[in-house]
Amino acid sequence: MKLLTVSIIHHILGALLFLVLLNSCIIAHQLEHHAPSLSAKISKFLESETGPTVDPHRLEGTRWALLVAGSRGYENYRHQADVCHAFQILKKGGLREENVIVFMYDDIAFDVNNPRPGVIVNSPGGDNVYEGVPKDYTGRNSSIQNLFAVILGNKSALTGGSGKVLDSGPKDHIFIYYSDHGSPGTVAMPCDEYIYADDLINVLKKKNEANAYESMVFYLEACESGSMFDGLLPETLNIYASTAANATEDSYATYCPDDYPYTPPAYDVCLGDVYSVSWMEDSEKHDLRSETLEQQLQLVARRTAIESRDQGSHVMQYVLKSPERKDSIRRVEAQKQLTSEINSRMLVGNRMKQISSSLAGVKSGIAILHTVRPEGQPLVDDWRCLKTLVKTYEEHCGSLTRYGMKYMRAFANMCNAGIMVEQMNKAAAGMCNPV
Repeated sequence: MKLLTVSIIHHILGALLFLVLLNSCIIAHQLEHHAPSLSAKISKFLESETGPTVDPHRLEGTRWALLVAGSRGYENYRHQADVCHAFQILKKGGLREENVIVFMYDDIAFDVNNPRPGVIVNSPGGDNVYEGVPKDYTGRNSSIQNLFAVILGNKSALTGGSGKVLDSGPKDHIFIYYSDHGSPGTVAMPCDEYIYADDLINVLKKKNEANAYESMVFYLEACESGSMFDGLLPETLNIYASTAANATEDSYATYCPDDYPYTPPAYDVCLGDVYSVSWMEDSEKHDLRSETLEQQLQLVARRTAIESRDQGSHVMQYVLKSPERKDSIRRVEAQKQLTSEINSRMLVGNRMKQISSSLAGVKSGIAILHTVRPEGQPLVDDWRCLKTLVKTYEEHCGSLTRYGMKYMRAFANMCNAGIMVEQMNKAAAGMCNPV
């Protein structure tokens, strides 16, 4: 689960902006009376109580963090890159290293396939996020038994590793972040073990029964990650959970070969995951003293839904309390409208990506979507071609929509590249009207 980042303001247009404002108004009313955890500032979890932006007189308790990369092998580069990046954000936020616990197999930084030995990056041209990361539970020590022992603060149950545990108290705040592969009701660990949803929930219940935290945030990056909490997380645990996908869909990698922006040619792996880099890049961009969990969720949800290379996933949230029924109905309706708009945009975006790749190949197709002519040159040399290609697309795929107008430059680039109406007719028909 690519808990901040690249601007996505260009995605918030017209009708969607209205829906977001409507949704925000409803959420604000709910937060005031029903779900204080959603109005919590992110600094409460990602920065220390005496960190660079936190007023030490405003918050009580110690901040703890548990970071887990559940895979191994160079082909899964992105999961350890996600976790290392998360550590750097926490470190910058002032969390003490003794309060940050890291699980990762630690086999990619010096893998023979890594073009930069000892360096891990989470984005093209990004900084080395591997530097200084604690090696608390690596190799065979990155096990489920040790993970559950760490969560429960049970040092006697550990079978190796640094010995660090979440030795938290009733006023403390805990942040847990997990990134790896998942399937219905399970997520993986590096040594071919599976964490089942009911086991995870039972451990969280025990942590709650021990009065070992005041609040907890859990960000989970994995396919079908919603199934780890959906219908399982009790309202009494005071846990805010966010997942990269719902209970039935994949989550997606990003910064992959052939993606835009391009990864360095030496890398033949994906450098991050959409949901994960979304929350982390957002955290790096915004003032965490003012941004709330709910605000971050909205930003991450939109980017995760729209910006993956194939299609998007639906970021989910699972929170402590349910709103009053009237507000709940209004919010559900607003969310339906928002989801419908996002799905419509995803459909247009995916169609344009596929059509561009079909007409010009993967790399040239990406260039068609993003190329901007130098100043002084017109958008297109043949305006009749532009109009005809748009008309042909709409004949097969329906209205381009207001949002789809953003791809007008792509149609112009197709004309400038010499793509003919017959080619567009074939590509659009194959995409939108397959036989």
